Amino acid sequence: MRIARLGCLLLLLTCAVTAHAKMVHRAVDWHQDGVHFHSVLVYDDAIGTKRPGLVMVPNWYGVNKAAVKKAEMIAGKRYVILLTDMYGQGVRPTTTAQAQLAVKPLYGDRPLMRQRINTALAQLKAQAQTAPIDLHRLAAIGFCFGGSAVLDLARSGAAIAAVVSFHGGLTTDNPALAKQIKARVLAMNGADDTWTMPDAGKFMDEMRGSPTAWELVVLGHAEHCFTELEDNSPGCRYNAAASARSYRLMHDWLDHAFADTH
Repeated sequence: MRIARLGCLLLLLTCAVTAHAKMVHRAVDWHQDGVHFHSVLVYDDAIGTKRPGLVMVPNWYGVNKAAVKKAEMIAGKRYVILLTDMYGQGVRPTTTAQAQLAVKPLYGDRPLMRQRINTALAQLKAQAQTAPIDLHRLAAIGFCFGGSAVLDLARSGAAIAAVVSFHGGLTTDNPALAKQIKARVLAMNGADDTWTMPDAGKFMDEMRGSPTAWELVVLGHAEHCFTELEDNSPGCRYNAAASARSYRLMHDWLDHAFADTH
């Protein structure tokens, strides 16, 4: 009887811990050049062990419910993710036209883009005081416009282990910046992506000047936005097989990059 009661007590304690564990969404705000940025830190608090920290830049619609949902899916119990606002709190596009206006200043001023994404990296590091982030294992991932942003983070010479771009823009304002890349760079683009693939040759020429490991993976029969379930922008099409493959490649790339940090 005593053993049975002890078993019940342990079961209740386990259920209580499980019920308490949840996916954390914590606001992370900062000001830069008079602009208020509102990002979201996402991680599962079911475990307390430190894990890699990722800066994640969503597609050109920015920080919204779909982006938070994707951050949750990627984070799982593996990562702490800073879902990054690149526009400022007052800019939340809901249409293609609005998104085009939002990204235009950053594509037109790549030093500004690099400044903002580096600030986001600094903010991620600062969260290690209260979140289970392993500061020796940092990386960045981005989707569409976000892919462009994290590639520019790599070009800035950021001291992180890896950068992963999903169907991101491949252009740069200065190919010589590749010489200062420290992160391992993985770019994954669809073979039928009419937005980004025309720049693939120039990207490879640029990356040949990089001192670090890099790969451009071309996914057959995939178009732009192949991971985006809810993006109906022109030229975009979700591809379940390509999406699943790209996430597997991301995890493998990050695992190898983080292994090299120890």
